[in-house]
Amino acid sequence: MIKFITADDVLPLRNVVLREGKLTLNECRFPNDNAEEAFHLGCYVGEELACVASFHPKGYEGYAGKAYQLRGMATAEQYRGKGMGNMLVNFAITYLRGQKVNYLWCNARKVAVSFYMGTGFEVISPVFDVPGIGPHYVMYVKIQ
Repeated sequence: MIKFITADDVLPLRNVVLREGKLTLNECRFPNDNAEEAFHLGCYVGEELACVASFHPKGYEGYAGKAYQLRGMATAEQYRGKGMGNMLVNFAITYLRGQKVNYLWCNARKVAVSFYMGTGFEVISPVFDVPGIGPHYVMYVKIQ
C-alpha cells in the first residue's frame, strides 16, 4: 500500500539503502524535504516501510514548466525486484499529473538507470560523479 508519509519517515530507509547506514538520520535530510509542496511517499508491506521516495518542487535548467525532482528513492533489500518502486513512481506521476506538473526529473545512480527507464524516464545528461556516491545521470519524464 502506498501512502503519503513525512520527511522523518523516509530517513531510516534513506540512510540504510543510500548511505550504507553510515550517517545520522539528521545527516540524511535534504534541504527541500520540508519545502512547501514537497511530499514523500512510502510503500508498505503490512506495517513495514519497504520503499520510499521524496518529491521536491524544482525545475531543471533548460526545461520549461512546473517540475518536481525525485530524490532519495530507496527500497529495502528484501523487497527489491518486486515492483514496489515502479508502483511508487507511477503513483507519484499520477498525483503530479493531477497537480498540473509538466515533468519529473532525478539524478539517477548509474546502477538505477534501467529501473527509471522502465518507468518512462529518459537520460538527458552525460554521466557525472557525485563525490562519495558514484556515477549518475540526470533523467526526465514528461508528465503533460
